[in-house]
Amino acid sequence: MNIVGTIKPADAIHSLTPNADWILYGDSLEWLDEVQTEPTALEIANEVIRLQAVYDGQAYARERKAKYDLLNQDEMRFDDLVNSTTTWVDAINAIKAAHPKP
Repeated sequence: MNIVGTIKPADAIHSLTPNADWILYGDSLEWLDEVQTEPTALEIANEVIRLQAVYDGQAYARERKAKYDLLNQDEMRFDDLVNSTTTWVDAINAIKAAHPKP
């Protein structure tokens, strides 16, 4: 699935009918699969909405991960252990406070 920001009808079709054979020409869907049933336009539209809501609901997690990746967490934890400090915990708590879970 190609979920990067805005959900596309192709993402919804993949979600509704994994491994199905089809071709999307703009807004025109050519169904090639003989096993799975072609989803209706309403089913596709509803799945786009559902997938977008799931994606949007995980924004905080993506933002947190980007900030976590900037930290040298192993070194911070080691330094905290050696120096009896809480630098790592403080940094993690600051990121969580800046990007709270809904």
